[in-house]
Amino acid sequence: MLPKEYEVKGKNFIVSASARGIGKGIVEVLASSGANVLATAITSTYLEKFSEEMDRRGFSIETIVADATSPKDWEKTINYALKKWDKIDGLVNNLGDFIKKPLISNDNGIDTLMSDEEWKYILDLNLTQAFLGCRAISSQFLKQQKGKIINISGVAARKGVPNALAYSVSKAGLVQLTQTLALEWAQYNINVNCIAPGSFPDPSFSNNIQVQEYTKNASMQIPLKRVGSLSEVGYLALYLLSDASNYITGETVYIDGGLSQTHLYIDGGLNKD
Repeated sequence: MLPKEYEVKGKNFIVSASARGIGKGIVEVLASSGANVLATAITSTYLEKFSEEMDRRGFSIETIVADATSPKDWEKTINYALKKWDKIDGLVNNLGDFIKKPLISNDNGIDTLMSDEEWKYILDLNLTQAFLGCRAISSQFLKQQKGKIINISGVAARKGVPNALAYSVSKAGLVQLTQTLALEWAQYNINVNCIAPGSFPDPSFSNNIQVQEYTKNASMQIPLKRVGSLSEVGYLALYLLSDASNYITGETVYIDGGLSQTHLYIDGGLNKD
C-alpha cells in the first residue's frame, strides 16, 4: 500500500485540451485514482465520446467546452470547477499543436514559409494558453495558499526541431514560464512544474500504417526502443500533483525514453487537442 502522500482521491483537478492524446491519458490516470477531474476541449467532438467512455468504465468526469487561448473561457472554466467543488487542487496546461514549415525557402525547393499568422497560432496554442491558465488559477491558489500546476512541454524544449521554429521556441518558453512562476509563487506554497514528453501517439487516432511507422522510428531512434504509452505521462502527472512531490518546483521532467539525450528527433505522436 502506497503512503497517503501519493493519494489523490477526492482531490480536484483541471486538465485542459484533454479529449484525446496526452491530456486524455492524464485524465484517465487521475480519475481512475479517485480524483475529481474537469476535462476541457475546444469542441465537444471528442470530449463527449471521452466522457461516455469514462462513464462506461465507472470513472465519471466533468467536462466543459472551452478554448484555452481565451481569457474569458478560462474564467468560465475556473468558475465551473469552483461551483462543482469549492476548491481546486491542481491544473494541467496541456494544449499544444505543431506546424512543420521552414522559416525561409531552402535548397530542397520548399517554398512554403511560416506566415505571421502561423507563428502566432503556434505560440498561442503552445505557450500563451499556459500563461492564461496560470493567471486564471492564480487568485484561487493564492486564496488557498496551496496549489499544483503542470505545464506540458516537449522534447523540443531541450533540442530544436528542424523546420519547426515556432514549435521549438514555444516549448522552450514553457520551461522558462514554469521556472519563473515557480520562483515567484513558492512563497505561496504553489508548485509549478513541467513535463516534457517525447513520442506518445494516441492509438485511438492512429491507423495501422502510422503505428507501424512510429514503432519503426522508435526502434531506430529512441534508446528504450519504443514509443510511450499515454498512461505513462499520466502516472508522472499523478506524482507531481500529489503531496509526495511537495518539495519539487520549477523542474522540467523529460519522459521520452532517452530521446532528448541523443542527437535525433522522432517525428510523430505530437500532442494535440
